[in-house]
Amino acid sequence: MSEAADSGGALPPASTAAAQNFILRTEGITKRFKTGKRKVRALQGIEMQVEKGEFVSIMGPSGSGKTTLLTILGCLDKPTGGKMFLDGIDVTAVPESELCNIRRRKIGFVFQTFNLIPYLNALENVELPMETLEDSAQKRREKAEKLLKLVGLRKRMSHRPNKLSAGEQQRVAIARALANDPAIILADEPTGNLDSRTKQKIMRLLSQLNVERGMTIIMVTHDTGVCNRTDRMLWISDGKLLKKEKKGMNLVRKKLMCPQCRSDIQPGDERCPKCNMKLHGAPPPKPEPNEEEFEADEDAEDEEGDGEKDDEEEDEEDEDGDS
Repeated sequence: MSEAADSGGALPPASTAAAQNFILRTEGITKRFKTGKRKVRALQGIEMQVEKGEFVSIMGPSGSGKTTLLTILGCLDKPTGGKMFLDGIDVTAVPESELCNIRRRKIGFVFQTFNLIPYLNALENVELPMETLEDSAQKRREKAEKLLKLVGLRKRMSHRPNKLSAGEQQRVAIARALANDPAIILADEPTGNLDSRTKQKIMRLLSQLNVERGMTIIMVTHDTGVCNRTDRMLWISDGKLLKKEKKGMNLVRKKLMCPQCRSDIQPGDERCPKCNMKLHGAPPPKPEPNEEEFEADEDAEDEEGDGEKDDEEEDEEDEDGDS
């Protein structure tokens, strides 16, 4: 690994692509594999553009190429052909040894299986990505605490993953993804292992990060309900992005889409220019939860847990009495 990559040094200079508002842009991305004598065209001429501050979802059936695409967008693998620009940098021209520096500084990952370090607590898991970029242990600790409070885990900082619920583990993973102030978050089926109630919480949190903090998010999912909670929905099939796109309901929260006819609007519009629906003073979408709301959920879970513990203690007393 080069000295620059190893020390978290300077990134390659941005290209003219940075002059536009695209945080990510691909040009004819292809990916081919060879399994024995069989050649697989996993991706075929992918052309996509994502603007800064967008929340984009990619849907597709199993084997469609969506996971392969995400690994390339995340600089975990290189394409066979084509170019990709991330925050103005042509990452396809960056040497393999330097890609770790791009990932560390520019990309935050959220995985379906959380991928937390089991012997580290929540605070330590969030601190971990900062160790190569932030020398001060105190600053790392303060930032990790701030991020865990942001996702509503103020009371769970000292808990290890096996003491956290699935939803809490995913919230730790989201906090960890934000640790190095990435240009973009890539989420691979972030609600795939969650129940319906927890799934809604995680999607509200991702929407909150996007709307209130302007975080750019690209999410791969097979869930149409989850997909509809983003700004824009893309479909991939047989390694090709289909031309059809659909706007998601997250645009309503940004006041960029009419909730009735889904036409484009501007935040200052009083009526929809297409359906004439009154927008000024119309009931806003359900507000996203803030830190206090997440903590209220934690308190409820604590009470449920205490109740279960009391029941277990009563059962143990009954057994002692019977003996």
